[in-house]
Amino acid sequence: MAITISVLDQSPLYPGETSEEALAHTVELAQRSEELGFRRFWVSEHHDSDHVAGSSPEVLISYLLAKTKSIRIGSGGVMVQHYSPYKVAENFNVLASLAPGRVDLGVGRAPGGLPRSTQALQRGSNDHATLTDKIVELRKFVQNRLEKDHPLAGLRATPAPQSAPELYVLGASPASAEIAADLGLPYVFSLFINGDESQALAAVHAYRSSFNSAYGTKPQIIVALFVVVAESEEEAAELAGSHKLVKIHLASGKTLTVATQEQAEEFARQASEPYTIEEKEPSITKGTKEAVREKLLALQEALGVDEFIITSNISPFAKRLRSFELLSEALAEVSAKA
Repeated sequence: MAITISVLDQSPLYPGETSEEALAHTVELAQRSEELGFRRFWVSEHHDSDHVAGSSPEVLISYLLAKTKSIRIGSGGVMVQHYSPYKVAENFNVLASLAPGRVDLGVGRAPGGLPRSTQALQRGSNDHATLTDKIVELRKFVQNRLEKDHPLAGLRATPAPQSAPELYVLGASPASAEIAADLGLPYVFSLFINGDESQALAAVHAYRSSFNSAYGTKPQIIVALFVVVAESEEEAAELAGSHKLVKIHLASGKTLTVATQEQAEEFARQASEPYTIEEKEPSITKGTKEAVREKLLALQEALGVDEFIITSNISPFAKRLRSFELLSEALAEVSAKA
């Protein structure tokens, strides 16, 4: 079974780089991903950050669509807890009308920032809808299927594109997999955030075993990975660096993943509640193209998926670009042998 590769770029902002340079790199990587034949290119949503430049995926997607020709462009993802589903649907319907058949709408429940950015994004809103409620309403607006007895019956999220954006649920736990399954939607498991392959297996099993086919859809799973490919094992290890998964466990029961221990401590300070911090080794698939190919094939067999969405936030940018080129070469060799 062939492996399909897609790309998630977080527009990383490294010391000495400007935001203009970081976003220009994202544009260049999208264009190169199209040339390499990857299926889709997604961008993320992070707020109040000195480490990533992508705070508004809708705006960036619009620019990327104009700078590419055929690759699907989407969000990985929109943090829908902050927004009106109606407005999200309008934004993506505009994008889907500008580039028919090329727009993906990935949505997630992570805050995308620290508590103060969440407070700013939700300022003036009294909406306490759950993630499931938000996704249900978002799909109704995207597909123009409000029930006749809905409080907003007759309202449409215009313009109405001929090809609606494709909706994906993003998550990193069996619980999010169950939400996607119950709604009959495609699911993306973020292994590079969770870092636990056993949890990925559990999420995939939960999704498949409880998938609701009443919507006329079939299960579709994508696994998101951090991948570094280099000319040698030593170079790959050096490029991967000493990344850590830093998880903050709040007394309220929430668990969030951040980039550094300093961010975790600042999150807790802003949240004003007791916490514990856990550092874990991240799940990074790294090595030569031969080694990475074998790891992806093993994961494909274990998880039963045919698409991976790859992020590779390594510096310098030329090495990030080269990592994806080597990955493409590795998988081309798989296809040649098939």
